[in-house]
Amino acid sequence: MKQYIDPGHKRKALNLIDNVVYATRTDLEGNPLELKLSVLLQNGNSEQKLAIGEDDPREDHSPKPALVWIPGGGWRGADKNLMLGEMTEFANAGYVVASIYYRSSAQGHYPDQIRDVKEAIRFLRANAAKFEIDPEHIGVFGRSAGGHLAAMAAMNLDGDDVGEHLDQSSRVQACCDMFGPVDVLALMESEEKRFSDPSFRWHRVEDTHGGALLGGDPATMKQRAVAASVTGKINPGMCPIQILHGDNDPIVPLGLSSEPFYQAICDAGLEEKAELYVLHHAGHGSREFFQPSVKQLMIDFFDRHLK
Repeated sequence: MKQYIDPGHKRKALNLIDNVVYATRTDLEGNPLELKLSVLLQNGNSEQKLAIGEDDPREDHSPKPALVWIPGGGWRGADKNLMLGEMTEFANAGYVVASIYYRSSAQGHYPDQIRDVKEAIRFLRANAAKFEIDPEHIGVFGRSAGGHLAAMAAMNLDGDDVGEHLDQSSRVQACCDMFGPVDVLALMESEEKRFSDPSFRWHRVEDTHGGALLGGDPATMKQRAVAASVTGKINPGMCPIQILHGDNDPIVPLGLSSEPFYQAICDAGLEEKAELYVLHHAGHGSREFFQPSVKQLMIDFFDRHLK
């Protein structure tokens, strides 16, 4: 069978630029460590450009707002591309999506992780033209530990900008925190109450996700957890933040994290900068979070603040 069809050309193709080194750091043993990110974006007919050096003339390479995806994994490290398949809707909506790897808790202790996140943001601004990014409109989003780091970046505070591209800002203009453990201390104290239960996964504070993140003397971990918690850093310079959390989360309970976080923002007189959506029946990163309606909710939020 031979048949002519006219599919049109409304949808733009997506391209993936993988393993871009945004910084070189050292791990806890002093070994060099390359930190990499991936960039997913609509930037033309990449294979045609490679083959003949010319792009489709219909392509638009104007700057686009960017979203930095921060993976979770209890701060213990997650492949930067693990959730990249769930990012296509954001790229199709006209965003440059940069998914980053940051130092795990086995490679660095807090605040190394937020420093890596801010370095990635500065790197993207410094290379905005290369990746077709509008440097004035960059957002962050992440799940679980990545939600914690996204919310921390959303506070737009000084003090954790180290490394390269220090002439660039690490401030962000919008954030989506997906069930992030934003109060590290509260979660640690909640877990501590269960240490006597033989069936509980941890029996020492240093073994918890938060304890591994902080490292150092276990006797001072809870004291140092305050500095790693977002709830005490709410300020008028924070960017708008959307918070998504399930009401059936057994790992980061809603009442220990997102609800008090949202309430603290409201109590600070910044209610107009925050919105909390509680997902009925949702657990910790369960499939409810990745339904089309929830993704559209996130895209609509980013559109309001980044476009």
